[in-house]
Amino acid sequence: MFDHFYHQIFRKTVIAFGTLFNGITIHRDGASDDPSAIIKVPLAYGPTQKFLARIEQQPDLNKPVSMSLPRMSFEFTGIEYDTSRKLGATQTFTTSIKTDKKDVRRIYMPVPYNMAFELNIMTLLNDDALQIVEQILPYFQPNYTVTIDLVESIGEKKDIPITLENVSFEDNYEGDYTSRRVLLYTLNFTAKTYLFGPVPVAPKDLIKKVTVGITPGERSSAYGSGRQIAYATPVATKNYTGNVIANLAEDVLAGATVIPVDDPAGLAANTFIDINNETMYIESITGNRLTVKRASYNTTAIEHVRGSDVKGITSADNDLIEAGDDFGFDGN
Repeated sequence: MFDHFYHQIFRKTVIAFGTLFNGITIHRDGASDDPSAIIKVPLAYGPTQKFLARIEQQPDLNKPVSMSLPRMSFEFTGIEYDTSRKLGATQTFTTSIKTDKKDVRRIYMPVPYNMAFELNIMTLLNDDALQIVEQILPYFQPNYTVTIDLVESIGEKKDIPITLENVSFEDNYEGDYTSRRVLLYTLNFTAKTYLFGPVPVAPKDLIKKVTVGITPGERSSAYGSGRQIAYATPVATKNYTGNVIANLAEDVLAGATVIPVDDPAGLAANTFIDINNETMYIESITGNRLTVKRASYNTTAIEHVRGSDVKGITSADNDLIEAGDDFGFDGN
């Protein structure tokens, strides 16, 4: 427990939130004719008190250098566990490592947390503030959803809804005519993100051979006397390679046990085939007609249309058995 891991989820959510407002512009009168009348509103991370303090340090309009307005700032202000999105503590899901799709891991479901953000808009003119606010509010009704790759190693992307909670503003008229006026709009948001625990280490190779020893006191009388050793090598119960050997020559009903194929050259008796995820056992082949046992390995017999792919199940499929495959056994 408490092994080091860091998915940068908080950092990614903060960046995604700030990116939403990076690119807002203000168009002054004559903007269509004069490019200088189009102002891109700068955005910075930090508390609004820091920017207001810098403005108050240079309140005189006659000073040659001062902080330019309009500008925006945003800040991550709090975090809270979200009980409404709570999932089972032991519930898991299966995923594969992004760099190797065959490397399958079982991971616990993420923990829901709400991140609080504050966006501040500081302007000198009321029309500037209204332009900025009007470019933001229509997108939040009250949610706007962004997709974030929270855990890059497994490619786990989540839709994160960002909710606009409230809007407030301050307009301070105090001071003489040479003092700067600052209009401050404050927008509060909540981002509903998820936190993931550590990605488990790579599992050991799949068990593909089992040796069972039966002592005389445990064996059934059917085994006879003496110690019995049984060997079992599980095989794939469906096609993994995707290799198509033949195609159906006619439509096949769910109850049919003789099916025609266009070319039986690559097929053999006493083997298994896969047609539309139904596994069949070939008992014999006469001409281009296969006599089969339907719905093998607990699959379901269904109708198949002419031209459907007939895929073989061979030793090549054994090497591609998926993690969690029970090899057709139900535990009984």
